[in-house]
Amino acid sequence: MKTVRIFSAFVTTALLVLAAALIPATKSQANPADDVSKNIPADPMAGARAAANGDTLLAALVTELERSKAQLKMDQVAAPYYVEYRVNDVDEYQAEAAFGALRENQRVRYRVLRVVVRIGDYKQDSFYNQGTGETNILPLDDDPIALRHQIWLATDQAYKSAGEAFTEKQAALKQFSTETNPVDDFAKAPVVTAVEPTVALQMDEAAWKKTLEDVTSLYRQYPDVQSVAASARFSAVNEYLVNSEGTITRSGKKTYTVQFNSSAQAADGMRLSRNPFWMLARAEELPTHDALVADAKKALDTLVALRQAPIVEEEYRGPVLFAPDAANDIIASLIGSNVLGRKPQLGRPNRTTGAFATSFKSRVLPNFLSVVDDPTLRDFRGKSLVGNYQVDDDGVKAQPVTLVDNGTLVNYLVSRQPIRDFPFSNGHGRAGTGTVPSPNLGVLLLKSTEAQSPEALKQRVIQMITDQGKPFGYRVETLGPGNSPRLLYRVYPDGHEELVRGAVFNELDTRSLRSDLIAVGNDPVVSNRTGGIATTVISPSLLFGELEVKRADTSKDKLPDYPPPAQVKK
Repeated sequence: MKTVRIFSAFVTTALLVLAAALIPATKSQANPADDVSKNIPADPMAGARAAANGDTLLAALVTELERSKAQLKMDQVAAPYYVEYRVNDVDEYQAEAAFGALRENQRVRYRVLRVVVRIGDYKQDSFYNQGTGETNILPLDDDPIALRHQIWLATDQAYKSAGEAFTEKQAALKQFSTETNPVDDFAKAPVVTAVEPTVALQMDEAAWKKTLEDVTSLYRQYPDVQSVAASARFSAVNEYLVNSEGTITRSGKKTYTVQFNSSAQAADGMRLSRNPFWMLARAEELPTHDALVADAKKALDTLVALRQAPIVEEEYRGPVLFAPDAANDIIASLIGSNVLGRKPQLGRPNRTTGAFATSFKSRVLPNFLSVVDDPTLRDFRGKSLVGNYQVDDDGVKAQPVTLVDNGTLVNYLVSRQPIRDFPFSNGHGRAGTGTVPSPNLGVLLLKSTEAQSPEALKQRVIQMITDQGKPFGYRVETLGPGNSPRLLYRVYPDGHEELVRGAVFNELDTRSLRSDLIAVGNDPVVSNRTGGIATTVISPSLLFGELEVKRADTSKDKLPDYPPPAQVKK
């Protein structure tokens, strides 16, 4: 299972998080704003004022935006052509227990403002280096004057930074020859008004503290396990967006994450871990107390089995079957991270960045596979999808995008920062709290025209190793960092399996996806993921006809010199 990094809820830490980099988005050939005058009314803020009625924070944002449009001007610096305010109002609960005792329990609320001021025009503007925006913390009290004061200060600083950035950017561009068909710096987009109800965080705090304590008390039954911890992080985020084009949006999202962490050392010192987690958009889908205890016990049983498992000593090249949980990691890292239409650095002729930067209209997968990103999906087979949204963080409506069609790359995910051949956003500009929107996944789905049952795939592995005279093949249940196997099983010709440890894959990359992936299952599984932005990947089992498995070059740390404390209180 995937490891989740939990943001600290303290406001100071929230400010540090604002500096973290984020992720990318999609493309569309049709122009959603052929003529901006058709999308923006004579008074673009009229609709925004009406939509903000009754919401103090939204009204403060709209009022200050109108004042900025009218008065924001410095000598020898052009007036802004675009101003944007985005606020994340966050209510977060976090608790953690270890060895049966609670060691963290807190609930915090904070509001983070992100201001972007652009000078120049859509073709070339100041969105460069320090000109990408200003971040500030807003008051929690709905005092309109206090709110507007903070917004004003952040806007003033963002405008000054934009002026400096525009001058710096123009100087930098003089180093490069003028492009014949330059790409605009900012894409035009239709005006959107989408003010949805706000969401509130509700949970039984006492029940969850008790659950975490009970889950981590399992360590008493496993003397060979060195650490056991469990955490819960629940959040409700209401996001506000207003811009000078007239767009105004308000949306709310709740996410619920529970993680179980355990680790141990084998007799030879190799460090081992099991870290299952659950991430959902609806509280009612979270595992019950008894189900969570049962799943944690299963993870600990597996950890104990790993301690006794043999090490992979031989180099192997042959069929490898990835279960859906492991397959989701492969699709996320090898497909998801490479279909993001990121604008390259100044002076670079590339269309975008990543392994698929030059693969547009080229084959990247077998022709029986297609990939779609559809953030408008709320559920898949009864499970909630945290990557769902209706309007992205650029204020553009979400839309499904076919990225790979019958094996051929036909699209990228694009934000309002266009790239060559993709001049308009396809609704995939996404941002974390206080950060800049960039292309990113919503709900990524791998689809096949030739799906097979998991049983048929395993039988195919057995048939292949029998035909090739191999003593065994491999099946991967879960992956860890760097797509290294955490739960790896040898599959023998008679069908039985053996857990092994200490292996890595060699050349598990985009080339192997294109050339060595020979079949997929009909067993897609939802993987809700976070890393600052909540996304979802849905993939079935994957069968590679040939992959190399070899021993990992891992260190074997020294075992503890003396036993853990006695479990009987004195």
